[in-house]
Amino acid sequence: MGMTELTSIETVPEKHSIREEIDTQYFWYLFVLFAIFLASLVIPAIIFIFYMIFFFIPNFLEVPSFLALFTQFKPLLALVSMPLVLIGCYLIRLYFIGLITRGFKFLTEKRSPSKEGIIPRNFPSKTLSYYQIRGFMIKYGKNAFMKGPFPWLGNWYFNFIGASKIGKGTTFEESPSNDKFIEVGENSYIGVNSSLASHVIEGIFGNISYFKVKTGNNFTAAASNVLGPGSEAYDNSYLLPLAATPKHSVIKGNNYYWGMPLRKIFRKKIMNFLRLTPKDLERGENVGGFRDKKLLKKLKTRKLSKHLESETKIQQENTESRESLINHNNIDEENLKIDFTTSSAISRVNIRFLVLYIPIFWLSGMLDTAIFYSFTSYVHNWILMAFFLPAIFIIMWFVFIFGCFIFSKLFLVLINLIHKPKEGIFKAEKGDSDFEFWCLRTELKKIAFWLIRNWPLPWMDILAFKWFGIKMKLSSTLWDSYTDGEFIQFGRRVIVGQGASVMSSMVIGKYLLIKKVFFDDYVVIGGQSIIAPGTIVGKDSVVGALSTTTYNQVLEPGWIYFGIPVIKLKPNKYAEGRREILMKRDVDGEKKFEIKYDVNVDEDKKDIA
Repeated sequence: MGMTELTSIETVPEKHSIREEIDTQYFWYLFVLFAIFLASLVIPAIIFIFYMIFFFIPNFLEVPSFLALFTQFKPLLALVSMPLVLIGCYLIRLYFIGLITRGFKFLTEKRSPSKEGIIPRNFPSKTLSYYQIRGFMIKYGKNAFMKGPFPWLGNWYFNFIGASKIGKGTTFEESPSNDKFIEVGENSYIGVNSSLASHVIEGIFGNISYFKVKTGNNFTAAASNVLGPGSEAYDNSYLLPLAATPKHSVIKGNNYYWGMPLRKIFRKKIMNFLRLTPKDLERGENVGGFRDKKLLKKLKTRKLSKHLESETKIQQENTESRESLINHNNIDEENLKIDFTTSSAISRVNIRFLVLYIPIFWLSGMLDTAIFYSFTSYVHNWILMAFFLPAIFIIMWFVFIFGCFIFSKLFLVLINLIHKPKEGIFKAEKGDSDFEFWCLRTELKKIAFWLIRNWPLPWMDILAFKWFGIKMKLSSTLWDSYTDGEFIQFGRRVIVGQGASVMSSMVIGKYLLIKKVFFDDYVVIGGQSIIAPGTIVGKDSVVGALSTTTYNQVLEPGWIYFGIPVIKLKPNKYAEGRREILMKRDVDGEKKFEIKYDVNVDEDKKDIA
C-alpha cells in the first residue's frame, strides 16, 4: 500500500513554481506616511500657534523693557513656559502618531487579520499586501519614538497600537527590528542591534515565515542577538553577545546561552568566556561579597583559579577552542546554579535620572528663544520673515543640539566631581554607587548621541564622542555603529563597521564590568561585531564581521581575528600587501590562485599606489 502511494507520487509531473512580480504599493505607502506625519502635527501646531499669538508674543516678545522679562510675572512665566510647551507639543505629537497608526492598523486588521503561518511571496495576495502595509506604517512610529529623546516611550507605542506586547520594566535599545508580533515579559533587556525576528523572508520569490516570538521575565539579550520566528525563551534566559537561534527554537531558561546556533553555557564557561577567575571576583572592591559561598569554597579547594589562569595562557598561545577549557564531567549541581540580576536592572535605575533632561531641554530652549526673539525684533516684513523662516528653524535646531551638548557636559563634569568614574567589577543592582552613577552618566550622554545621530550630518557624532571624553581622531570612522560613551580610545584611521558594538561596559548576569577599550592605528572592526570591555586591538589588526572578543582580550598587531570568541585566523598581509594581486578561490576544486589586475586610481597617482 505504502509502495503504491510512493510510486504514484513519483509519477506526478513536476510543476514549475509561480513567480510573479509583487506590487510594492508605493501609493499606499506614501499616503500612510503623509497621513501619519501631517495629521499628527495638526493639534500640537494649533496649540503652539495659540500659545505664541495669545501669550508668548504679547507677554515676552513685545515687552518694551528687558528688565521686565525677569521682574514681572507674565513675562517671567512666558520665559519659563516656552521650553515646557515645546516639550509638551512634542509629546502630544507622539501620542497622535500612535493614535493614527492604531487607527490604520485597525482597518488593515479588519480586512486581513494578522496570524501566524507561512505567507507566499511568489504571487500577489491580500494577506501579503496588508502584511507589508502594516510593517511600513509601524516603522515610522517606531523611528519617531526610538530615535527621539524619549525612547522608553516606545514600549507604550507598541502596546498601544497592538503591534506587540511588552511587559513592565523592559528596555529596548536601538535595533532595526523588534517592531511587531513579539511578546516580551517583565524586567527584560533587549540589547543594541538585537533582533526578535518574528518574520523572515526566504528569498526574493520565497515564503515569509511569520510567527510570534515570545520571551519570559528577566530575559536578557546582551547585544546583536537573534531569536528566529516562532522561538520561545522562558524566564531568566541570558544571551551572551551574538548568540542566535534558528526558527522555532525553545530556550528553557535559568541559564546562560551563547553561539550560533546558541547552546547552554555553564558558570565555569562564563568565567572563561569573560577571562574572569574567582580571584577577580574577590578583588572587586564594590562587589560586596560573592554570594555563592559554597561554590567559591569549592573553587578554592580545587585550586581552580590557577587552573583557569594557566588554561587561559595556553588558549592565547595555541588559539584553541574555548570548548576545551571546560571539563563537563566535573559539572555538578552547584555549577548549574545561577543568581540572576539581568541587565534590566539598568531600566529600573535609569528612569529616575531622566528628570535631568528637563533642565537640559529648558536651558537649550532658552537659546532658541533668544534667536527667535532677535529674528522677530529685526525682521518686521512678513514676506522676508517667511523667506528666512526655514533657515531660522535649521539654525534653531542646530543651536538646540549644541545647547544639549553644552549643558549635558556641565552636568557630567559636576557628577564626575561627586563620583569619579573608574574601571572594575561592580554589582549591577540598586544601592551600588558605581552602578548607579554609571547609569546616570549613560543617560546624560545618550540624549546628545540621539540628537546628533538624527542630524542630517551624522558624521558629526565623532565630535560628540570627543566632547564626552572618548579619545579619537577625526580620521576614524564609525559606520552607524554603537559605541559606549567612556573608557574608549581610538588610534588613527580606525574603521568600525555597520552594526558593530564597542562596549567598555557590559552587564553580565549580576555584575557590571567596566574596562577601557583601546584600538591602535589602522584597526578595522567588521560589521555586527562585539568588542567586549578591556579589549586591546593591536596595530593593523582586523576583527572579522560577526565576531566577538572576550573581557580583557589582547589582540596582537598585524593579525586577522575571527570567531565567537575571536581566535587568530592568519597574518594581515593586506596591511602592506600588493594591491594589484587578487587571490581567487576555486571552492569546488579546493584550489587557490592569484590574478593580476589594474589598480583603480588616477593615472598620475599609480606610482604611489
